[in-house]
Amino acid sequence: MNRRQFLNSGALLSLALASGRAFAVPGDIVLGQSAPLSGPAKDLGVEMRDGALLWFNYVNARGGIGGRNIRLETLDDGYEPERTKANTDAFVKKNVAALFGYVGTPTSLAAKPIFEQANLPFVAPFTGAEALRSPNHPLIFNIRASYFEETEHLVQHFWDLFQRKFAVVYQNDAYGQAGLNGVVKALGSRGAKVVATGTVERNSANVEAALKAILPASPDLVVIVSTYGTAAAFIKQARAMGSPASFASISFVGPTSLANALGKDKAGVMVSQVVPLKGVGIFSEFARMLPAGTAVTPVALEGFIAAKVMTDVLKRANGPDGLLTALNNTNVDVGGYRVKFSPGNHAGSKYVDLSMLRADGSWAV
Repeated sequence: MNRRQFLNSGALLSLALASGRAFAVPGDIVLGQSAPLSGPAKDLGVEMRDGALLWFNYVNARGGIGGRNIRLETLDDGYEPERTKANTDAFVKKNVAALFGYVGTPTSLAAKPIFEQANLPFVAPFTGAEALRSPNHPLIFNIRASYFEETEHLVQHFWDLFQRKFAVVYQNDAYGQAGLNGVVKALGSRGAKVVATGTVERNSANVEAALKAILPASPDLVVIVSTYGTAAAFIKQARAMGSPASFASISFVGPTSLANALGKDKAGVMVSQVVPLKGVGIFSEFARMLPAGTAVTPVALEGFIAAKVMTDVLKRANGPDGLLTALNNTNVDVGGYRVKFSPGNHAGSKYVDLSMLRADGSWAV
């Protein structure tokens, strides 16, 4: 009996919810990931995948999970929702154990009706959008902090510096709207409002309209909710036009790629981070395992952390303890970064820190 027939059997539905899908078929434990491996946002997908593979390959070299390898199968979606739908359909047909490490808000939302229909766990998406968090969803397990938590930290930091005029440049989709909503919420709790907004299109570096919307308001801070190419284009052009504003972004921007894209304009740009970039064991472990000459990037570190959490879940899902049951009873410390799930709370971590780019490309954390 294939999984679709199994799940469509009303008599066995409750068993399907508790059983270990990861162990339903012999061979590798296959996880499906849809992510941009091409296009303007490709660094995000490549880094998220490679960080996860670093850990999964390590586990497999030491016997895997009860002698079974964890195989991460990644399909390119170019950060386009329609391609994500097709990829997710393909994963369902292949009977993957879970969907893991999807990259992006609009892409994850495009996959949502499909994994709901298939009753397939959706673990560690690279997004902090509330639409994938609230209300708590029985199949979605978020490891990272939310965009609301990230924007609250950013607003608090600059508010403490007595900056009061906040503008937002946001991607014209669900991701951008989520970031904008976070800034609006954080300012609203302080009795303030956004002074200007501008939009940019997904996978585009055309920022002319956004510049025209933002710069006349003379903001103290511009929060940019997009990916690295668009953010870099806006910051470089705004500075070339004489803007004295500070610039900040949230973690999805791709901090390392943003630094590379900014070149000489990188100094002083602030980015919120949802993984620790110093001072804890997970950072040191990740750095040690990287190939010689490879730099630590926050996105790859997030993929590494997600893979460690997923491995812990898979170990506990063996036998009568099913995958969803194991996910719902997760409480793991991966080198100082704790992730905890319960049936009523699938927000694994609230960790947020801020970092600022130095002129030499390093981060001040």
